[in-house]
Amino acid sequence: MGKKRTHAETKDGFTKPPGQDNPNRVTVNRDKKEKRDNRKHGEDKRKKAVLLFTPQMEWHTVKLPELPTVETPSTPPRHVIDELHKYAHQLLEAEAAEYTGSHMSHDSSLKFMSTMTSSGTMEDKVSALTLIVQASPLHTMKAFEQLIGLSRKKSRNAALMALAALKDLMGQGVVLPPDRKLKVFARQHGLVCALQGKHVQWKIGDKLPGNLQKIHLIVWAYEDWLKKQYFEMLKIIEGWSNDEVEYSRNRVVTFVWELLKEKPEQEENLLRLLINKLGDKEKKVASKASYLLLQLQVTHPLMKSVITNSIEADLLFRPNQSPSAKYYAVITLNQTVLSAREQEVANKLLEIYFSLFIGLLKKDKTTDAEEKKINKKGLVQGGGGKPGKMAKKKAEKEASEAYKNEDEMREKLIAGVLTGVNRAFPFAKTDDAKFEEQINTLFEVTHSSNFNTSIQAMMLIQQISATKHYSTDRFYRTLYESLLDPRLIVTSKHILYLNLLYRSLKADTSIKRVKAFVKRLLQIIHLHEPPFICGVLYLINELIITFPSIKSMLSTPEDNADDSEEEHYEDAPEEPTTAKEPESSTLGPQYDPRKRDPGHAQADLSCLWELLPLQAHYHPSVHVLASKLINSEPIKEKPDPTIYTLMNFLDKFSFRNAKAKNKAAHGQSIMQPMSGTSKAADYLITQRGGDKSHDPVNSESFWRQKVDDVRVDEVFFHTYFEKSGKAKQATKKEKKKKSKQAQEEESEESGEDEIWKALVKSRPDVEGDEDDDSEGFSDMDMDDMSDDDDDADDGVGIDEGVELNLESDDDEDIESLADADAGADDDDGDMDDGFDGLDDEEAFIDSDEEIPVDLDDMPSDADAEETSASSKSKSDKDKAREEKKRKKRKLKHLPTFASADDYAKLIGDDSE
Repeated sequence: MGKKRTHAETKDGFTKPPGQDNPNRVTVNRDKKEKRDNRKHGEDKRKKAVLLFTPQMEWHTVKLPELPTVETPSTPPRHVIDELHKYAHQLLEAEAAEYTGSHMSHDSSLKFMSTMTSSGTMEDKVSALTLIVQASPLHTMKAFEQLIGLSRKKSRNAALMALAALKDLMGQGVVLPPDRKLKVFARQHGLVCALQGKHVQWKIGDKLPGNLQKIHLIVWAYEDWLKKQYFEMLKIIEGWSNDEVEYSRNRVVTFVWELLKEKPEQEENLLRLLINKLGDKEKKVASKASYLLLQLQVTHPLMKSVITNSIEADLLFRPNQSPSAKYYAVITLNQTVLSAREQEVANKLLEIYFSLFIGLLKKDKTTDAEEKKINKKGLVQGGGGKPGKMAKKKAEKEASEAYKNEDEMREKLIAGVLTGVNRAFPFAKTDDAKFEEQINTLFEVTHSSNFNTSIQAMMLIQQISATKHYSTDRFYRTLYESLLDPRLIVTSKHILYLNLLYRSLKADTSIKRVKAFVKRLLQIIHLHEPPFICGVLYLINELIITFPSIKSMLSTPEDNADDSEEEHYEDAPEEPTTAKEPESSTLGPQYDPRKRDPGHAQADLSCLWELLPLQAHYHPSVHVLASKLINSEPIKEKPDPTIYTLMNFLDKFSFRNAKAKNKAAHGQSIMQPMSGTSKAADYLITQRGGDKSHDPVNSESFWRQKVDDVRVDEVFFHTYFEKSGKAKQATKKEKKKKSKQAQEEESEESGEDEIWKALVKSRPDVEGDEDDDSEGFSDMDMDDMSDDDDDADDGVGIDEGVELNLESDDDEDIESLADADAGADDDDGDMDDGFDGLDDEEAFIDSDEEIPVDLDDMPSDADAEETSASSKSKSDKDKAREEKKRKKRKLKHLPTFASADDYAKLIGDDSE
């Protein structure tokens, strides 16, 4: 037990002796006070995470301490730069290790991510590594290397997933600088400037040269490391771009395009990879690569020249390239959107196109002999004998198929090249000598086996002749000859051909040549379908507006020498002479359709007789257009031959319209607007929309239009649907009227029922007790008012003597009762034998079938049963309906009050 305190100690407090104080407690308090003072003055010497580079996502935006620059620095020794690079890499690794030890272990989110990288699924690993790298790319090099390792896996899903994460970090992410390329360590300008003068010889352990600091070396070392890792990633992408699975190649092509679009780093290698996929064996991958290259030009217009040069060097003129790869390269080039400011690009494209012409248009005059295969013994393989019939037939078939495929690809390449030349020519400015060299080659192409290629060649020649004025007469002769080409009937480029004719003839200065074209056009269109015929008639109408003198071919008669009014007499020769050919001077100049040159055809001396048969054409639009041309009436319709096609006509029968497209007018290519190629006035047909904006022919808005506002080919539909629409409206009106009449009849019947109820209530003794009549008087109660066969068993009821004329027809009146009475009196003598129990009052009933018969007065029971059975058989279900209808009609025409005779009879019965 402790010693008790005294009163003084309790009052003043217990104080320990000085020698009994705890020395350890005093030391701890002193240390805490010193640490607090050190923290106040920033002198805390405790081991703490000290990072030279602040962790952040955009490491390349950090401003480093400025370094002095030298205008013309000398190149430092290589070994000095290597020593500095080695030291900088050590500093970078130490910085990364410090970041891992301090931040990764203390930050709960980063700690959780590091756990997921070791124990999570593949998706979790990729996501966690991506987030770790995003936090601070400079301090998380190991996480980046792990992503690179995952992309090297053999599993396609895992590798593509890791590559997608790396693409997001490098492309859309902030790991790479967006406005510059990465630099290697030796190319840093600040480092080269620092290693000048006395600092050239530097070793590890010495002071850093110049004003260099450790943060400079850390950032430069990381930039060099990141550039190497990015190149390693491109190697992996190149490997997957050659994978045998199409899906992998498609994904990798998209990765390359996104990296190339977002950042300039390694753009040469990325562009080479993307262009290389134009030669892929799958058409889907090649077409996608072509599309992505065009999209890259839209995003970065200044890269057009770079892409063009790369396609030329890496694909088109490389040896042993497949025709398919060249085709996709050509269609990529000819879809390039050009402008007036890109003259150099247009010149480069023309240079490439004309270089391709040299290889494509060469015709091998001599076929190489087939090489014979030699076996090991030096003898000819197969004995060298002649092949049999089947072997020869098979070899010929294979050779013909190979030649056919090669010829088709050659024609496609020529067409693509010509399209590109037509596109690039308006924007280029080249020497005239180049066009003179290629003009003869272009005229050879016009006689190609593919008519579409011929049209492209003539379009190019037309542009050259219009601007350079080369071979104008030769071009018009070629165009005039193409009108008689039978391939024009089946070609799919009618609109392109009509636009070519329009531009060519509108720019022609010879009116005789234009008239010859008009004459031949009207001669050949009788072999064509209505769309092309209507297009030609539109063309002639536009030419008449431009050249009004063409109207003379419609109004002025032909001036023939045989029709002259002057009489001409010649004496008969005295001596017989040989027959001479008629002199042309006597006949005068006439139109000659066989002339090759349209200027010498003398078409201005003829009339357009060919328009007359078109007035009897089966197509109504052709008839109307021809009639308007003959009568010199204006044509207000828009020139669109697609609305006269058979498919458009059949679509009207199915009451549907084609899907509406954007209304922007395009030129020769859908990739470039018409305003970028040439003037829209140079095109006859600018819109090919058909009836997309037209209402369906079975719609009310269509058949309610006036007949004058409807096209001639749609008058039949308008007339038909107008009649059917009006008939439907008439039937609707009739149905409404009938429904109104039915409602009125129902209201009348309900009023009549109320009248009958009032009558019954006024005479309760006639209808019986009030309880029986409490339900009211209805149509069905009328069956009880007449004596049927069931009532005949009970004899005559209370109101049997009252006749209310229920059984009378609609056209009978009350006077028919007297006739019935007279007929009953006449028949009394004949009926006395069988009906002794009936009096005169009972004979007042209309029908003999409804006369109540007393069973006791019947001659025999058997006859009575037969009579009742026959009467019941007549009132079956089929007659019940007719009876109800008849009674309803009679009830409708029933008078409101009874006749005077009926009231007299009722009064007599009451008095008895």
